Order: sequence, then structure tokens, then C-alpha cells
Amino acid sequence: MKIHSPGKFSRVFLCVLLVFLPATTFAKRRAPAGGRVAVVVDERLSALRATPEFSGVLLRRMSRGALVAIRGEKRNRAGVVFYRVNVNSRTSGWIQRDALVSPWRAGDDARLLRLIKGSEDFDRIVRARIFLANFRFSGFRPEVLMIYAQAAEDIAGRLSRDASRRLDEKEMTAGGAPVFSYYLNFNGLDRYNRQGITFVFDAREKRFRYDGEGWQELVHRYPRSPEAVEARKRLAATGALSTK
Repeated sequence: MKIHSPGKFSRVFLCVLLVFLPATTFAKRRAPAGGRVAVVVDERLSALRATPEFSGVLLRRMSRGALVAIRGEKRNRAGVVFYRVNVNSRTSGWIQRDALVSPWRAGDDARLLRLIKGSEDFDRIVRARIFLANFRFSGFRPEVLMIYAQAAEDIAGRLSRDASRRLDEKEMTAGGAPVFSYYLNFNGLDRYNRQGITFVFDAREKRFRYDGEGWQELVHRYPRSPEAVEARKRLAATGALSTK
């Protein structure tokens, strides 16, 4: 855990959670060998089957974010395209094409953006993170960064309410640890932390705030984009606009 200087929030004690950056430091999963790599984005369609038919034996359900290597494709009798994929050195099968995206396939960035916009809450964050990790040169990247950052800001308010409701003041005081540390260890944060979302905790108001890393990236990497204009406003409002 890092502690950041409060800067313009000098009257407010701010503690920073987690050391991830949202869009530039995603951990890379090991891709399987044997073909062009794609990533699962829609787990509703991600059944890995022994044959390219919906009646095919289910081998496993692929998790969102999983990498596969595409070896071939086939259109089944229903007109749906399935990919023959390697999951690892021991497992292969058939998966519906619509469950996957890949940076080498034209139009997949636009398709994933539509899916992100149609998603909500945690699903929106996860799919935006997949986009940012895999489509590094897409023209839609500034838009996705703004969606990712806005979703994080929206989540901060809900997490604040959840933590205040579930953490008992008397119990925390009796425990002897600093009260703010109970908030920083609140288990409701865990799945967002794993998605690279970083929050700051305002001990005076007992609330979490998004730390603005996505907005910072917009300002510094895409300064002429319309999203950067909005990002500067958000950062200025929080006193977090940096000159780095």
C-alpha cells in the first residue's frame, strides 16, 4: 500500500489503495500456442465444446479474459461460426466466434466498445480493462478510457455506502487498529482492485474516491481528444491535475 501526499486536499487525510495503473500496466496472461490469439469477452457465449454445434459435448466454460489460440473456423448448420481453439497444451475445442475478440481481426475493437456500452457496473469495468489491455492502438481507446474512469468514479460512491453500512464503528475502535485501515481493507474493494482500479479514502468524510489515473492518461497520451477536455475538468475539480 502507498500513502500519497494529500496536495490540495491538505485538510483531508487521504490513503491510497493498491499500486496498479489502470490502462498501461495490466498483467499479461500467457497465451496458448498453435494459432492467432483471441480473448474471451462474453462468458454467456463461452462454452467450449467438442464439436462446432450447440449440441456438442461441453468441455468447459471459459472465463472472461481467458486467452485462446485460434486454429480454424467452421459455420455450423444454424449459420453460427465456431472457432477451433487451443486453450492450453492439453485442451482444445470449439467456441462460438461471438464470445471472442482479437486485435488482429478488423472491427473487433468497435464490437467490444458496443459490448462495453451495453454493460453495467463491474461488467463494464472488466470489459473496458480487456479493451485497454488488448487494443493499444485503437482509435476508440480515449473513449474507453473515459468510460473506465467514469465507471470507477460511480463505483466509489456505492463502495463508500457499503463500507459505512457494514463496518461497525464500535467494533473497529475495540479492535485497536487505525479506523481508516478497516476501510482500506474492506473486502468489497477486492474485485475492483484486481481490475486495476485505484481509490483514495477520505477519512474525514469516510468515503472512497477514484484516484483519476484514467483521466491522467487521457490528458497526457491523448491531449487533443474530446475526452481529454472532460478529463482535465475532472482532475481540476479534485486537485489531481498533474504536470508529469
